[in-house]
Amino acid sequence: MTGPRRSHPPRRSRPVSAPKCPFSACPKKWPSGRRCWGSPLPRGCSQLTADHPWGRMMVSCDQAQFMANLVKLIKAKKVIEIGVFTGYNTLNMALVLPDNGRVVACDINEDYVKIGKPLWKEAGVEHKIDLRIKPAIQTLDELLTSGEAESFDFAFIDADKESYNEYYEKCLRLIKKGGIIAIDNVLWNGKVLNPRKDDLAAQSIHHLNEKLLRDARVNISMIPMGDGVTLAFKL
Repeated sequence: MTGPRRSHPPRRSRPVSAPKCPFSACPKKWPSGRRCWGSPLPRGCSQLTADHPWGRMMVSCDQAQFMANLVKLIKAKKVIEIGVFTGYNTLNMALVLPDNGRVVACDINEDYVKIGKPLWKEAGVEHKIDLRIKPAIQTLDELLTSGEAESFDFAFIDADKESYNEYYEKCLRLIKKGGIIAIDNVLWNGKVLNPRKDDLAAQSIHHLNEKLLRDARVNISMIPMGDGVTLAFKL
């Protein structure tokens, strides 16, 4: 026969205070008690960009993470980015580069870059980012003229669509064999399937997609991530 059960007072749960992000540039807009996922700095840059009126131009978070993982996987040291916007993807890639790594970041609008640039400095990767505020074609030509052909490991193209083919051709000359060119927005919201004659962006992407399919200089993989991204592996 067992004795009477003793009743124990209910345990009191300790109050949990919402963790604070240690980075001063982080916007700290997370719900109470929720931590920034991944690295707080890219997360902060993502939030700052999402709040911008043109925030939809930012690459998707999963895509930026995937690009960074690719850069890390191939042990890249030199990267080209065409189309920086606020620098969210730039930051993700710079974080995984070695300390002597370099991202040549091309854009024509410094106002957008200023939004995320403070996070580059706070992340300790500002010295890895070579920001060029000028037409990307000019920067790519300068790299070729200075003897940097076939010296880059990775390139990410996400700028004006009408120039995609020219960006691709110049990046192909700058990327070493075995390197990767990632081309964003290759689905263009489905408009590439039947592009209108007056839609120059859709027309340009459509023609490049057709070209990549038959380009013997690369192997490709089109991934339905974000608005579609094609990876071209240089042979």
